[in-house]
Amino acid sequence: MNTDAKTAATGSRNTSLAYRADWTHFSAWCRRRGVAPLPPDAGWIARYLEDCAEPDPTGPGRVAAPLSLATIERRLAGLAWHCRQRGFPVDRADDRIVEAMELVREKAARPPRRTEALMAEDIAAMVETLSFSLRDLRDRAILLLGFAGGFRRTEIVALDVPREFQPGAKFVILGVPDRSGLREVRVDREARERACPVAALEAWLHYGRLTHGPLFRRISRDNKRVLDQRLSDRHVARLIKRTAVAANIRPDLSDREREALFSGHSLRTGHLASQAVTGASG
Repeated sequence: MNTDAKTAATGSRNTSLAYRADWTHFSAWCRRRGVAPLPPDAGWIARYLEDCAEPDPTGPGRVAAPLSLATIERRLAGLAWHCRQRGFPVDRADDRIVEAMELVREKAARPPRRTEALMAEDIAAMVETLSFSLRDLRDRAILLLGFAGGFRRTEIVALDVPREFQPGAKFVILGVPDRSGLREVRVDREARERACPVAALEAWLHYGRLTHGPLFRRISRDNKRVLDQRLSDRHVARLIKRTAVAANIRPDLSDREREALFSGHSLRTGHLASQAVTGASG
């Protein structure tokens, strides 16, 4: 076999191995969501592609980390090839798949955005924009606990109801899942009740009637019942953007500029910045 033939054979074998891995990846994603990979559904394929580009770590079909555009394009080619081999051709021109890939390419083309830290006074102003409805009690606790604990947005939605917390306690211990198990974070009660993370937690647990399981959950459309499903971390990002605009944080910027500047990471960066200031002054 000449050199060109060997190169072609190697390339074909590598492609086959890659396509096999792509199918395994897609099939596992479908199984975790309780759907069958065959016959292929354009809607599920579109959701899979979007999840590859921007994973939802709390979802049952989670992808470990964002994949590159080239990898996602090959995953689509790989799963389409396998479907075709099994007699189920994928219509890659389906509007849902086309739109998903446009979103994937748009995300890949965007430069990394700078995230601005939110400080304690910003958080206090943001929670003042919330009412005392069931949904806003939850969101108030998200903002105050997220800042006080310096949590990433994925860590916030991964929290469970604390087991040993008693109303009126001076502090709460929250267990944050990490690779080694649970990392314990202590959050202390603050003098200003309206901006106190422990008081916000008490109110949410009481009115949400939560005793165990996920701490932050979805709420019914009528805003009267707490559902079983754990919140997505994307809710945290949207909440931060919405309340930062409502509280007029950084009034020198337009609403659109503020939405781009603040993100789910702003709570953690603000917490770390405030800790650095405290450490420097101490």
